[in-house]
Order: sequence, then C-alpha cells, then structure tokens
Amino acid sequence: MGAAARSSQNRFDAFFIALIVFCALCYTIWGAARATDAAFEIQMWTAIIALLGGAFMLVGSVASGSNEDVRTKYQNDVIKAGVVASMFWGIAGFLVGVIIAFQLAFPNLFYFEQWGWTNFGRLRPLHTNAVIFAFGGNVLITTSFYVVQRTCRARLAGGLWPWFVFWGFQLVIVLAGTGYLLGVTQGKEYAELPWYTDIWLTIVWVAYLLVFLGTIWRRQEKHIYVANWFYLAFIVTVAMLHIINNLAIPVSFTGWFSYSLFSGVQDALTQWWYGHNAVGFFLTAGFLGIMYYFIPKQADRPVYSYRLSIIHFWALIFLYIWAGPHHLHYTALPQWAQTLGATFSIMLWMPSWGGMINGLMTLSGAWDKLRTDPVLRMLVVSVAFYGMSTFEGPVMSIRAVNSLSHYTDWTIGHVHSGALGWVGFVSFGALYCLTPWLWRRKGLFSAALVEWHFWLSTIGIVLYITSMWVAGVMQGLMWRAYNQFGFLEYAFVETVEAMHPYYIIRALGGTLFLLGALIMAYNLWRTATSDEPAQQRVGDAPVSGVAVAAE
Repeated sequence: MGAAARSSQNRFDAFFIALIVFCALCYTIWGAARATDAAFEIQMWTAIIALLGGAFMLVGSVASGSNEDVRTKYQNDVIKAGVVASMFWGIAGFLVGVIIAFQLAFPNLFYFEQWGWTNFGRLRPLHTNAVIFAFGGNVLITTSFYVVQRTCRARLAGGLWPWFVFWGFQLVIVLAGTGYLLGVTQGKEYAELPWYTDIWLTIVWVAYLLVFLGTIWRRQEKHIYVANWFYLAFIVTVAMLHIINNLAIPVSFTGWFSYSLFSGVQDALTQWWYGHNAVGFFLTAGFLGIMYYFIPKQADRPVYSYRLSIIHFWALIFLYIWAGPHHLHYTALPQWAQTLGATFSIMLWMPSWGGMINGLMTLSGAWDKLRTDPVLRMLVVSVAFYGMSTFEGPVMSIRAVNSLSHYTDWTIGHVHSGALGWVGFVSFGALYCLTPWLWRRKGLFSAALVEWHFWLSTIGIVLYITSMWVAGVMQGLMWRAYNQFGFLEYAFVETVEAMHPYYIIRALGGTLFLLGALIMAYNLWRTATSDEPAQQRVGDAPVSGVAVAAE
C-alpha cells in the first residue's frame, strides 16, 4: 500500500475511532456532572482528560497525513511505544510490590490513617494489576504486533487501529490504577475493574483481536507460525473470560458500584474459572508465543520440534480451561467439580513440560551461546521457571497437598516463581531483543549490565520464593496443630509473628528484582538514544528497496 493509500485509510479509520472517542466523551462528561460519589467523579474527569488528549492526537495524525513511518515495510512506531510503556509500568508495578512487601514486614511503614490510598488493601490490587495487566499486557500487545508482522511478512492491519489499541489500553491501566487507590473495586481477584472500565476494555480488546486477525488474513506467508496460534488463543480466550466473569448490573450509571450477575458458589466458580485461566491464557499462552519466537531468533536455531509445538498448543488450550475448580477445594462447590479441576490440573503437567522441553532443546547445537549471551540465558532460565511452576501447580491442586498449602504463603511463593521467573524473565528477554532491533542498533548498550540484571533478579527471585515456601509450609502446619486437649496449639497472631523474618527476606528479594529492572531501563534507554549510525535490518527494508545490512 502506497503512502497516499495509507493516508486515505488513516482518515477512514480516524472517523470510526473519533466516533468511539466522542461517545465515550459524551458519557464521561455526563457522568462527571451527575456523579453520585466522589470516586466516580474523579474517574470520569480522569477519562475526560485522557479522551481529549486522544482526540487531539487523532486530529494531529490526520492533519499530518499519517502517524507512522510509511517508508518501511512494517509498522514499528507503535511497537516502540509499547516497549517504553512496558518498561514504565513494569518498574511502577515492581516498586509498589516492594512497598507492600515491606508493609507486611513492618505494618506501620508508609501507613497514614488520613490517606487511605497508602494502605496495603489499596496498594495490593494496584501491584497485582500493574505487573500482570499493565506490564504483562503491554509486553504481550507489543511482542504480538512485532511477531505477527514478521512471521506473516505483512504490515499490521487497520491503519490507525493499532494505535487505538495501544492508547486505549493505557487508559484502562490509568482508570484501573486510580480506581484502586480510590477504593473502586469489584473485589474479584484479577477482575477488580468497575463496570464502565470493563466496557472500555472490551472495546479495546475487540479492536486488538481484529487488528491481529486482519494481519494474519493479509499475510504473504502461507503458513501461520505457532507463536501466532498461542497469541490468538490468548486474545480470544481472555475476551471470553473477561466478558462472562464481569457480567454485572450497575446500581446506577452515575456511580461505580455494580452487582455481579452470579451469586454464591456459582459466582465463586465463575470467578476462578476466570482467575485460573487469566493465568493460563494471559500469563501462559501469550508468553509461550514470546518463547516460540524469541528463543529461536536469539539462539539462531529452528524450533526443536515443530510437531511438538502443535501438540503443546492443542493440549494446553483444551486442558487449561477446565482447571479452575482446584482453587475451590473444601468449599461448597460440588465434590465432582473439585475433582474435575484437580484432574485436569495434573494432566496439564504433560503438555506444559512438553513445551518446556521444546524451548530448552531449541538450543541444541547452540548451548555455548549461554556463556556469552546473557539475553539468551535470561530467556532460557525463564523456560526453566516455567517448567518448575507447571510442576508445582499440579502438585498443589491435589486435595491432600491443597489442605496444607491453600490460603498460605506457599501459594504466594508459587505465584511469584511463575510471575517473576517465567513471565518476568521471558518479558525482559523479549524487550532486550526488541530494543536494538527497533531502534536499529548493532546491539545493546552494555552486555555487562544485562549480566548484572540477570544475577540480581535471579538472586531476588530465589530469596523471594524460598522464603515464601518455608513461611507457607510453617504457616499451614501451625494452623492445623492441636494440643493434647484438642484445642489449636497456636493463635493466629503467633503464626504472623513466626513469619516476620521470612517477610523481611521476601522484601529484600523483591528489592533486588526491582534494582535489576532499573538497570534494564537504563540499558534500554542508552541503547535507544545511542549516537551510533542506524543499522537497517533486512526485514525492515524501506519500501523503495534501498540497500540494507544483513538482519
């Protein structure tokens, strides 16, 4: 498509995006004027400011003819913005995580009675959503936009719509974060967003799906690479999970509170069908798409077994969707449903380890690169953490083990071994790869800083998860200990006191992980702003076909 055609396409896209923004502005202005509570009014004014900013950007884009580099084969500017956003939200989420970790160890720290937003109860959902959806979500959108273009040899579909997805998702993050600090929450794990933010997220997510599908539809490569299958499964399934779990009836269209369409044990089952599959498809399937592209690319080796990758895909997406009930052992949920969840969780062990083996064995013939390439080492260690987490999860779904582990810090250790080790490291590896590729540099500013990041973060993860494993097992054993008279051996406060040193260790581990991320941000910034001459890659060759360096 030529520059003139793209400019015309952008004007066509801008009309429909402007229509969505206009409708959203009308509602938010009306909502701010008629708000029934202060928190909702602040949310509406936040949205108004963001939507007006988006409207000005849209007008500027149309006036200038385009907001993208039409000289290149692929659309890279939105991916560059995604790299920056991913790093920004990652550091913000890690920082809040360190703060609440120290709050658990020292309860009076950062506690101000007159400022409710500083309390652990407000900051905890801010942390979980910032690292999962703000950091992880931006990494997934960014890498998927990059991978689908290169593997399909086609420019992103939709003209301005990828930018709508990017900025629309940032608005979701801002509304979520400010809402949690104000106490606006549904009280559902990983699904705290109020009803109006849920609606906006649905619109953005449908646009994301259409951009991704449209790019695959216009592909010049007949074969659809397996990474795109994982990305597509993640996008479609998360949309289904989000819509069904968040079906709710607002008390008022001028307030944030709503009632779930489900109640009782049905609500619990729907929530953990969503909650576990948010892990399964958001934090697993999507990031497996990253693994299947970036490890072979960085190792300069083909995927070990393409057949195994297809088996991994179909087994994973069929089994994962059934595993949610294992979160509800020893509850009012029928026994058969609990058993079903545990059974499918154990069955998940096999495809998960098949994917882990496939990722590790991709290095066959290139193991020596681990000594000299810290980025590849980070990607490979992430796969090792994936294998460890997907072994521990099925074990913890067994009723006998769950009776000890559930509601303890063992679960926290398990979650963070996957979140920091698997999701964090594979995301860091992808961002380390993307930055020199997108900003056309020979390499990163400093490989030594990557080494520092790797070892600081690895030590931090080990301190974090081992302290939580020990604390969790101790916690569970103390809760179920009885004396000779049949009374509980320990009061609850005694278990809290016993865990204090482990909470300090966890906070120190999180601090090391945060320091590693700060080093990474500096390294990426120096890479992007380097004065060295740009190295044009073959895949990004200008449309005019000028001579380029080898990719």
